[in-house]
Amino acid sequence: MRLEGGLIDRSRTLRFTFDGKPYEGHRGDTLASALMANGVRLVGRSFKYHRPRGVFSAGSEEPSALVELRSGARCEPNTRATVVELFDGLEACSQNRWPSLGFDALAVNDLFADFLTAGFYYKTFMWPRAFWEKFYEPAIRRAAGLGSLSMQADPDIYDKGFLHCDLLVIGGGAAGLAAALTAARAGARVILADEDSRLGGRLLAESNNLDDAPATDWIAGIEAEFLNLANLRVMRRTTVFGAFDHGVYGAVERVSDHLAAPGGKVRQTLWRITAKRTILAAGATERHIPFRNNDRPGIMLAGAMRAYANRWAACPAETVAIFTNGDDGHRTARDLLAKGVRIAAVVDSRDDAKATGDYRLIAGATVSDSKGRLGLTSIEVTRDNAKEWVACGALGVSGGWNPNIHLASHHRGRPAWDEARQTFLPGDGLPDGMAAAGAAVGNGDTAAAMASGAGAAVAALRALGIEAAVPPLPRCFDSEAKMQPLWHVPGKGRAWVDFQNDVTVKDIKLAHQENMRPVEHLKRWTTLGMATDQGKTSNVTALAVMAELTGKPIPETGTTIFRPPYTPVSLSVLGGGDSGAHFRPRRLTPSHEWAKAEGAVFVEVGQWMRAQYFPKTGETHWRQTVDREVLATRQGVGICDVTTLGKVDVQGADAAEFLDRLYCNAMKSLNVGMVRYGLMLREDGHAYDDGTCARLAENHYVVTTTTAQAGPVYRHMEFARQCLWPELDVQLISTTDAWAQFSVAGPNARLLLERIVDNSDLSNEAFPFMACTSLTVCGGLRARLFRISFSGELAYEIAVPARYGNALIARLIEKGADLGAVPYGTEALGVMRIEKGHAAGNELNGQTTAQMLGMGRMVSTKKDAIGTIMTRREGLAAETRILVGLQPVHPSDPVIAGSHLFTEGVQQVTETDEGWITSACFSPHVGSGIGLGFLVNGATRMGEVIVAANPLEGQIVRLRVVSPHFIDPEGGRLRA
Repeated sequence: MRLEGGLIDRSRTLRFTFDGKPYEGHRGDTLASALMANGVRLVGRSFKYHRPRGVFSAGSEEPSALVELRSGARCEPNTRATVVELFDGLEACSQNRWPSLGFDALAVNDLFADFLTAGFYYKTFMWPRAFWEKFYEPAIRRAAGLGSLSMQADPDIYDKGFLHCDLLVIGGGAAGLAAALTAARAGARVILADEDSRLGGRLLAESNNLDDAPATDWIAGIEAEFLNLANLRVMRRTTVFGAFDHGVYGAVERVSDHLAAPGGKVRQTLWRITAKRTILAAGATERHIPFRNNDRPGIMLAGAMRAYANRWAACPAETVAIFTNGDDGHRTARDLLAKGVRIAAVVDSRDDAKATGDYRLIAGATVSDSKGRLGLTSIEVTRDNAKEWVACGALGVSGGWNPNIHLASHHRGRPAWDEARQTFLPGDGLPDGMAAAGAAVGNGDTAAAMASGAGAAVAALRALGIEAAVPPLPRCFDSEAKMQPLWHVPGKGRAWVDFQNDVTVKDIKLAHQENMRPVEHLKRWTTLGMATDQGKTSNVTALAVMAELTGKPIPETGTTIFRPPYTPVSLSVLGGGDSGAHFRPRRLTPSHEWAKAEGAVFVEVGQWMRAQYFPKTGETHWRQTVDREVLATRQGVGICDVTTLGKVDVQGADAAEFLDRLYCNAMKSLNVGMVRYGLMLREDGHAYDDGTCARLAENHYVVTTTTAQAGPVYRHMEFARQCLWPELDVQLISTTDAWAQFSVAGPNARLLLERIVDNSDLSNEAFPFMACTSLTVCGGLRARLFRISFSGELAYEIAVPARYGNALIARLIEKGADLGAVPYGTEALGVMRIEKGHAAGNELNGQTTAQMLGMGRMVSTKKDAIGTIMTRREGLAAETRILVGLQPVHPSDPVIAGSHLFTEGVQQVTETDEGWITSACFSPHVGSGIGLGFLVNGATRMGEVIVAANPLEGQIVRLRVVSPHFIDPEGGRLRA
């Protein structure tokens, strides 16, 4: 029901629906408070037994009120109704029920509770063994999960950012505000992050005054000062979810979750905050007291009930009872009375309890049972073995408070038990630079919390060399509530500890009986604390119950620690918006704009967008285009952008020695002005990468790598330079992005280049195969020219500064119009390299050796280099699989990469597998599909017919073993 007062804006009426039924709320409401104000108590069902569940808390610790928000592609399951800010048009639905929330057919599970106890799944699904794949696994998968996914792409926008500060304050309550104020006034760079939409924390939920005025007045004054402090950044709706190494914290800011639609705005932002010092002022979470049937809708935490009354002017029922073991429950009763709510009784387990208001007190008693199928109607009160039923529509339970120390445990720090406060506090092993303050270290009253926060800020800044002073703090009139531990009410029946996963006291007793007593075993055997709330309302209570059973103190029984995230974080925001086209950065080649204007079809190659082929009018299939580009290049001249190849400048007096140690073949003997093909090996002797090494001057080399390995090879070279051979005088720099490089291939390649090169002799005698030089083109533009071929044709690679790449390809096509010049893409590039038998990424997959690639002779025995010794291992030296060419016996048959190779007529099993096809394409030169592959004893099997098996498609093709060089095996073309 709706009460008077509160911090909601009653001038703004917001309309929303829950399970299709319309309701009204006000600005400032959460979905939970609005439902409560409208008399809705039943909001969900539990996971295992599908028992009715209602709102249990008022914050991110909520275990029960999980709903689906919105519809269509923006549907969001498993959202805590307690943290959803109400907006006009909000759609919310209950989940984990069928066919309806009021009548859930799967609630039949509750009738079989005796068979579905803790650990039943570890025992039940073991036998019979054959049932697992056919019955058990499908049934478990169907039952798994709570909400449902839309199965559509997320249409919202997400972002990520980086922040740095001297002091990060986590929590905007009394301690956090005092800490931020202290540090900001001292001139430190401060970030204050709080998961709520409003600053104040528990101050917003209480009725106590500060300086004889409402706490909201003091908060407003602080916020006004914050606006004028340029060194302070206040981040509302921001949850710090994890503490990581080196003072780095992960945080999610919900930028527009409180809006009906983002409207082009970012929905959530993932922040990486690097802080020199951190104050954890995350407050505390109230714990409940398990008793029989304590999970009915209407039974909730007493502190949450007080928060709904004071902040949101909402109450779950007209008549309320309180069950408490300390003073805090009486505070709730007084605040509710002041709001006009009828208090049926305050049940206090302490014998010496005193009433602090005009309500009935039942001291020395406990609540032992409840009634009400879909909502609480009455509670059973037991005192001195006498039982009494008390009618009420809601029950507030207060069992003490647990500091929110999750972030303090993210570096494996174990909480320390405080006997006086009967709770866990931050112990040893806090993240570097972190200190806790306020309720997070057990300072529950406002004055102590503020003093704690300000003092922690002064200490943190002093460690940074910044002097700070505690500011004047307001007078507070509350005191820390006293309590007497009561962990659960003994009795028959089921008393719930974990509401979402349906873990009861009985389950904990069973775990103890079955020797699952260590904390981690207890959690996994019972699924305790493994729900979306991470056990915030259940873990400590469960430890206390296990302590009773073992007869040991709670700290000896064990402590649980926590891992990120503190609250659930969506995968979308973890990606920071990196989905679809933004999954990773896209790099564009220098000729991208020209290629786009020419109608090129692009393909993602690593991070690069490369032209795949250039379709022309009348070409209806991609292979028509590729065949044309291949034939045009072999008959005339083709131009391809190969900028994506890794390029590393290597300079220094020891550059030759350095490269000689990196490559398995000799590089020291390479003459200036020449290029040599090189092969790098891993330390285990397998092929790492191939490329070219050009010697432009005595101490200046340019190394190329494959596109895929550009980054890893550069890192490998830097590691070798800095760590393996630091004594060598050699310097490296990656120039991949600095030079635009184009392959000019075909019989007319020399004629075309002669039209743009300035005063340089490109004749075969002056500039032979594998030559290189620096020159100028197009009237003075500096360039580099390499006579190397990947296609098997007369070919060159010309490089110019990257900003001129787009203009250069346009000029090449223009100058070569009468020579039949065409652009070609990666598909034609791949066809021509397979036709020539060149190894590429498919062959250099980390499983192959120089011998397998037909390059065994390249591994020099006259020098040492990385991996050369390991190539002589018996297993590698005896390898008989080598690279061969494969051609179908029937030209119409396909050649499929990945197919396995077998001798014709043998049974196709692993033991008879003789190799595999690495690369395949259709060759317009051969007129059929062709392939490259590794085959056992391939060198001696030329002309043999073998079988390629493709089990995925049930395909078997007869292939003939041929030379991997389908075109010009003698190399006459490229040397022309």
